[in-house]
Amino acid sequence: MKKIEKKDLWLFLAQAGVWALIMLVFPLATLISTRNLETTSTSLLMVWQLLRGPLVVYFVNFYLLGPSLFFRNRYWLFALCNLLLITGMNYGFFFGYFMIKEHVPAMRGDAWIGFFSGAFMFFLLNTVMAAIAIGIRHFIRMGQLKQQLQNEKAKNTEAELAWLKNQINPHFLFNTLNNISSLTQIDADAAQDAIAQLSDLLRYAMYETNKKTVPLEGEVEFMKNYIGLMKLRCNEKTTVDARFSVLNTQLEVAPLLFISLVENAFKHGVSSSQPSSIVINLQEHDGEVVFLCDNTNFPKDDKDRSGSGIGLENTRRRLDLLYHDRYQWEQSLHDGIYHIQIKLESKK
Repeated sequence: MKKIEKKDLWLFLAQAGVWALIMLVFPLATLISTRNLETTSTSLLMVWQLLRGPLVVYFVNFYLLGPSLFFRNRYWLFALCNLLLITGMNYGFFFGYFMIKEHVPAMRGDAWIGFFSGAFMFFLLNTVMAAIAIGIRHFIRMGQLKQQLQNEKAKNTEAELAWLKNQINPHFLFNTLNNISSLTQIDADAAQDAIAQLSDLLRYAMYETNKKTVPLEGEVEFMKNYIGLMKLRCNEKTTVDARFSVLNTQLEVAPLLFISLVENAFKHGVSSSQPSSIVINLQEHDGEVVFLCDNTNFPKDDKDRSGSGIGLENTRRRLDLLYHDRYQWEQSLHDGIYHIQIKLESKK
């Protein structure tokens, strides 16, 4: 059984208020025009006798027959129940013909036509009340279903974002540990320092990025530390130029949004035997963030274990989910230089 919520109570009170207003309009008009309480009471009784059937039909359809029959596609049973309900609630009116015929056998034919016309119109009024009840219930139901759909969509989006972010952290750790592993064979002291630096990076990734947005300054500092760690494995043939300019210190972006692109640059842009270059530039101006990364391109073979290549797809998907129509993506490969640029409008 569905638990009655406050909004359900307010909905019932609103409908009851509308019906009370409809029933009181004529008696109040009578009171104002005649200033006679007896006449007003008579008019109130007449309105009640006329509208009590449609009132019951409306509420029974709205709360019982609609949800249990109509919206479960039991249309024939719904129609039969309404026929019995309308007939039962207006028994005296619909079967008045037999009572009148018994007591007034010589009633004129045109009077009978009027009686049956009135009965038909009254039946039609009750049917319209049932239709109005179903229409209002359908409108409310569609709104509830739409809200449910939006809530489910939001939950699915949050789950997907969490999944994508959880992929980023192991991916980032995987690449970094490979770099430190290579460094231990060259310089043990430098490797120890790198482990301490990695610890700081992981602390940020684990404890500072559990929000939907983080300060852009923190992201920049994270990328600077990461780039410093990656440069330890680069030889003299590799040049790394990283520049960051953030004017609005309060600006926030999605956490770990650009790190996959930086990883990708070091993974595919560095060669141990050929001249290599990586240019990373991040600028912020008036709420617009522009991230640019150009690197030489050295495609990895299938034996390379420096990563799974999921970084670009994850970044693009996160941008779709988080920024939708507030970002621009530019990607190209020309003359051996891989270029990627992202422009996004962050919420101020």
